[in-house]
Amino acid sequence: MRKLISLVLPAAIATSFALSGCTVKVQAGTTEEPKPAKTAEPKPEPKPEKKKPRKITLKALRKVGNQLELPAPLPFKSGSAEPDIAAGFDEIMEEVRRYMVANPDTTLLRIEGHTDSDGDDAMNLQLSKDRASTATMWLVGKGIDCKRLLPVGFGEERPLADNTTAEGKAKNRRVSFFEATVKNKPVLDDKGKPMDVNNGGKIAVNPCNPADKR
Repeated sequence: MRKLISLVLPAAIATSFALSGCTVKVQAGTTEEPKPAKTAEPKPEPKPEKKKPRKITLKALRKVGNQLELPAPLPFKSGSAEPDIAAGFDEIMEEVRRYMVANPDTTLLRIEGHTDSDGDDAMNLQLSKDRASTATMWLVGKGIDCKRLLPVGFGEERPLADNTTAEGKAKNRRVSFFEATVKNKPVLDDKGKPMDVNNGGKIAVNPCNPADKR
């Protein structure tokens, strides 16, 4: 009789819980697995900064004798006739363009290319001509009449400073601008005699026909 009661009583209790809407969950010997630790996400690599063109402070262009004094040396890539835009090539050339627009009496502007003494003589001459051509064609592209421009090269023939120092070489690598004719008349030298319009330089290119290189 006691055995029967011990079997019936748990069943009755379970039925009572079910009727009352309660549920009983029994977990035996269950353990939760530990969650993996969160790892910090790698930071994105910083994007490389774009090099901004170097701003240069330009002084007003002025004329000394028959030479246009540039506000800064006209920059080119090393050993090349490619203009260095980031170093201010366009800004300096814009000053020359403005001068030509403001001075229509300058009927012929001579653009001289010069180099230092490093390297082969013939290559230096060609480089000086190519750099003079680059400056010339920039002006043509900005609307200056090609007939008013005369690009010439001198190579290493006319240094301004000692070619044995870095400072001297930097001064000798240059493109310079000179009035060659004013009102279609050659500029006079210190003795009052007309100067050669090319000043002894080698013609670099025909500005009106760039394919005609000399």
